[in-house]
Amino acid sequence: MHIVQRAYDHPDVTALVERLQAEYTRIYGGPDESPADAGQFSPPNGGFCVGYEGGTAVAMGGWRRRDGGRAELKRMYVPDEHRGNGHSRAILTWLENAAAADGAVEMVLETNQRHPAALALYRSAGYAEVEPFGYYADDPLTVYLGVPLPRRA
Repeated sequence: MHIVQRAYDHPDVTALVERLQAEYTRIYGGPDESPADAGQFSPPNGGFCVGYEGGTAVAMGGWRRRDGGRAELKRMYVPDEHRGNGHSRAILTWLENAAAADGAVEMVLETNQRHPAALALYRSAGYAEVEPFGYYADDPLTVYLGVPLPRRA
């Protein structure tokens, strides 16, 4: 997989976000309503990337700057037909390295108990529980994780 930095409003990102929102609707009964816009994922506020195989967008993810030197992981997604190939871990590594290179000292994220594969990925990558933050801070099903940066070459 070849990973390319992309703007959040790039057509490949838009297509993958639509698929991700459809998955959220299937799992939760509605899309993710936490605010996210292109400016949050553009330098100096953050970054976004897409992974490609043979010209097909097969994975995506982004990070945005938060307070206290933290970066927040957002919109990590690999469509069903491309899962099980290490794409999520590759995108995660790329995003951690990008955020660390931009001065972030910790990567944090929010996910849901209904995403056991995501929880397994993040925990296997060394993420541990952190204090709740952001849009879903009061949701009892939301899980908050973080890891110190930099940590990968």
